[in-house]
Amino acid sequence: MSDPVARTILLVDIERYSDRDDVEQAYLRRMLYDITDRTLQRAGIDETLRLRADRGDSVMELIDANAPVTALLRALLSEVPAQLRAVNRMASRSAQIRLRAVLATGYVAVDEHDGWVGSDLNHACRLLDADILRAALRERADDFALCVSDPLYGGVVRHDHPGIPADGFHEVIVDSKNGPLTAWLHGPVPAAATGQDHREKGEAPGGSGDPPPAAGARTGRPSPERPGAGRKQGSPGAGLRPARARRHVQRRCLRRHPARRHQRRKLPRQRHLRRRRAG
Repeated sequence: MSDPVARTILLVDIERYSDRDDVEQAYLRRMLYDITDRTLQRAGIDETLRLRADRGDSVMELIDANAPVTALLRALLSEVPAQLRAVNRMASRSAQIRLRAVLATGYVAVDEHDGWVGSDLNHACRLLDADILRAALRERADDFALCVSDPLYGGVVRHDHPGIPADGFHEVIVDSKNGPLTAWLHGPVPAAATGQDHREKGEAPGGSGDPPPAAGARTGRPSPERPGAGRKQGSPGAGLRPARARRHVQRRCLRRHPARRHQRRKLPRQRHLRRRRAG
């Protein structure tokens, strides 16, 4: 394996590539290569300053660190959207091409199989597959979404070079298997990433728009009565229905006061004698 060398990393991916048939995929790959080549040429980066790897629905470019990153960023922000508009204007609906892109910097080595190795490259690939970048492209009317790594933002973008407006980039946090990654998304942040998910703040998912009441809070609506509600816990008959509760209390009273049991048995006899005497 070669020694790691500082590189500028450019990754470009086609949206919904696997949903197309073979003929459409072949056409989209040609358009991907054409757009990438024109963009790099516009930035003054020829083939001697870059290495390319084909990933089917995406292309990876390792660019020499001496190539100007500012020129590449300007080309990505202006040239790629213009080329996409020109291509999609003449293409059928099934052949429309939309692209996600990541621009990063870092150290990359090449092994004996011409494979690329480096944690900075791995992080760039995580950004390219991030849900927030996919959502950003899905919610936009244009056909391009760009994300840059945190080191590249700090070294280039934040200085507000001509043609690279720093206020056009917004910080986002990307969850990955290696932990959260900080990145900077060009353009508006998708609603799903703001925690609102197209709902007003505090609305319960799938609800009517009212936030769920806090535990123990009074909602102003009567709550359904439960059997035995309102009785003290531990009192006779607690948790029982009213009729069963009365019988339960009577049985407990009779067990505690046996004399009442005999009095209760004598009551019908005494009433009968009173009726006879009255008659």
